[in-house]
Amino acid sequence: MSFPGSGLAKGLAVTLRTMTKRSVTAQYPDVQPDLAPRTRGVIGLFEENCTVCMLCARECPDWCIYIDSHKETVPPAAPGGRERSRNVLDRFAIDFALCMYCGICIEVCPFDALFWSPEFEYAETDIRDLTHERDKLREWMWTVPEPPALDPAAEEPKELAAARKAVDKLAAQQQAEAEAEAEAARAQDPAAARDPAADQAGAAGQAGAADQATDRNRTNRTDRPDTPEEGQ
Repeated sequence: MSFPGSGLAKGLAVTLRTMTKRSVTAQYPDVQPDLAPRTRGVIGLFEENCTVCMLCARECPDWCIYIDSHKETVPPAAPGGRERSRNVLDRFAIDFALCMYCGICIEVCPFDALFWSPEFEYAETDIRDLTHERDKLREWMWTVPEPPALDPAAEEPKELAAARKAVDKLAAQQQAEAEAEAEAARAQDPAAARDPAADQAGAAGQAGAADQATDRNRTNRTDRPDTPEEGQ
């Protein structure tokens, strides 16, 4: 049951508690504020991951993303293969005068090319200067904080497992190619196929045999009796 004027009394109580607290003034810009890890400041672009799929531009409710590209022909990776065409990014710009920071473009990007950056000091005196091109968006990419650490008990992400499997497969393929090249070189040059250690051992054995033969000859000459002619 509420009494008349109870709401006014509660409001005055909050006012009195606030009046007795010491006021704290943020010393900005001399002291930078402590922002939350998921602060939505600006959008950074990781250009290497962008495939010009246009999903971000199509899904943007404000139509503030501008993308230009052209197609290039890529030669076949193996002889007899077909040529492929790929999109090359020419322009990626975001008009932050229209952006409402909804984050839809970041969520729909299938290749992790867009990220939130806590950078917020990008005010301009002219509204037309709030359209930032890909060079500026790339600079903001390096201000993106690292993602939080995974739970130690969590399973390994499928992307890491696939990447590790691909690296191991490539290393095994390179090792097999190196062994095949070595076998081909030994087959073409039999002299090079001999083991250097075995050659050294053989040379040492021949030298030892020669020394033994020399010592044997010296012993025979010493033990041989003098002939009559030599006695005379």
